[in-house]
Amino acid sequence: MTKFNSVISNLSLGELLGNSLTSTPCVNVRKNAKVKVVTGMLVQYLETFTDSVVVRDDVKPIGVIGGREIIQGVYKNPSSDFFEMKIVEEIFDKRLNVITADNDIKELISLWKDVGRAFTVIDMGNNDYSVISVKKLLEIGVNNTLEFRISEIPKKKIITFDKNATFGDIMKLMLENRTRKILLEGTNQFINDRIIIETMEKMNYLLDVENFLDVPVDIVSLENAKMVSDNLNLSEISKIMYDLSQPLIIHEDRVISPWDICMALAKN
Repeated sequence: MTKFNSVISNLSLGELLGNSLTSTPCVNVRKNAKVKVVTGMLVQYLETFTDSVVVRDDVKPIGVIGGREIIQGVYKNPSSDFFEMKIVEEIFDKRLNVITADNDIKELISLWKDVGRAFTVIDMGNNDYSVISVKKLLEIGVNNTLEFRISEIPKKKIITFDKNATFGDIMKLMLENRTRKILLEGTNQFINDRIIIETMEKMNYLLDVENFLDVPVDIVSLENAKMVSDNLNLSEISKIMYDLSQPLIIHEDRVISPWDICMALAKN
């Protein structure tokens, strides 16, 4: 573990991450691919090392697409037509942030806030790019001595759903509150966009489903947020979160996501 003399937020991403900064490959999809194709890719990659897929026009990157675009699209058109008839170009986000190793965390977080997406790429040259998402920033917490405590993370409103909710109810909550994870009230269980997208894939992209929005959520298995009782520091909580396949932590009356860790890093 490293302890820098300077505060974390004053150092460049290159200084903080070294060679790891450009070690995450960029997952790409062509703009003319069916939505069905990119949905299958997101099932594989969401929450692993990236939250979005880069959209390319032949060779050049022209934007991004992630779980949000799929949720929005299905909420408007909950049928197989959305997956089979629409192409990526019709729904992707044209805002693609490109940074360099000289940028710092504050600049990165500012870009993420502007587009509402924790996803950025670094130009490696020759139309090759590397990805930076919240998973990458967790490495900074893992590899540095940071005494900032969980109790110092600001409390936020906890969005919940009840056991009788439908997928339509969940998707509405996600879109209205700009969140990817929602807790089942009174429990540490949660649903996220990956679970919803994976469910639609298993349903053959809604081919035989009359209205997915009316399907009850209780047909799926939920994920469990990790319960933490100790007031851990940022380094300790980053290590725990980095190893979780579906990262979400509950400490007393706080629900802590990777985004909260990124915000804390920007203040240290």
